[in-house]
Amino acid sequence: MSEQYTYAVARIRALEVSLFSNAVIDQLIACGTYEKALQFLAEKGWGDSETNQDAEAMLTREEEKIWKTVEELSVDMKKFDVLSYPKLFHNLKAAVKEACTSRKRRNVYYDDVEISGEEMLKIVKEKDYGRLPENMREAAAEAYESLLHTRDGQLCDVVIDKAALDAIYQAGREAKDGIIRDYAESTVAVADIKIAVRSQKTAKSMEFMKRAMAECDSLNIDRLAKAALGGMDAIREYLLQTAYAEGAEALLESPSAFERWCDNRIIQTISPQKYQPFTIGPIVAYVLARQNEIKTVRIILSGMRSGLPEESIRERVREMYV
Repeated sequence: MSEQYTYAVARIRALEVSLFSNAVIDQLIACGTYEKALQFLAEKGWGDSETNQDAEAMLTREEEKIWKTVEELSVDMKKFDVLSYPKLFHNLKAAVKEACTSRKRRNVYYDDVEISGEEMLKIVKEKDYGRLPENMREAAAEAYESLLHTRDGQLCDVVIDKAALDAIYQAGREAKDGIIRDYAESTVAVADIKIAVRSQKTAKSMEFMKRAMAECDSLNIDRLAKAALGGMDAIREYLLQTAYAEGAEALLESPSAFERWCDNRIIQTISPQKYQPFTIGPIVAYVLARQNEIKTVRIILSGMRSGLPEESIRERVREMYV
């Protein structure tokens, strides 16, 4: 049981020291310019000699480092499959759109997943859905046919995004590790809340919301969808009755605060894993923490490149794991 994770968790504990704290993020923002921020990151060991002048290449390299580290720990990599579902289903979405429009879509695929973009496109074009994981097959066929006949890109997105949420939740239900169950619950619930908020802003119907939302234990999606029809105050009122009351407060503050809360909720979910030394929890938490770290750095660099004021950038910054 616990012995198999002793070395791996000890290694992760050592690596956690290098994770960015809120103080380091403050230092990055204080760099003031995009160029100085890149230099700061390079000095912190981000990227390598080939990527230090290219932010996206640097961040991609950091993502690669995460999985290289995990592979070196000699743990069961299948336990991390659920973390790759967003990228995998993204590849399906991009492949369906390219296959239906015959328009070459460059640099839109992830290749660090079970099915690369090139392979996914081939599967979709040949309608060889049996080569897909079982939890993708029905969505792939439905999305392809709906886009081909209706040219409704949003409907295609809804079908595949819903399938991704269902896959994440099912993985959580089947998982023996508490962190996977907690991650799945929070991920699906937060996604449902986002759907409700965006649907309220764009006056979407109850039918649309129920088609887009995924079932989860911590929310009643019928009540959430009905609240969205009633307005933003109704959404907040419903959330205050759930485990996601902080989301209601964030909605009241600003759109940026709400988006920040959505990501912070995941970090809050995994934080207890710091105190679970004999499970795979700290390793999964480290992966999610590093991904959150990379996402936060991307937000900061993008804001600097766009000339956003420091205050606006800070409003978008995510909570760190350490």
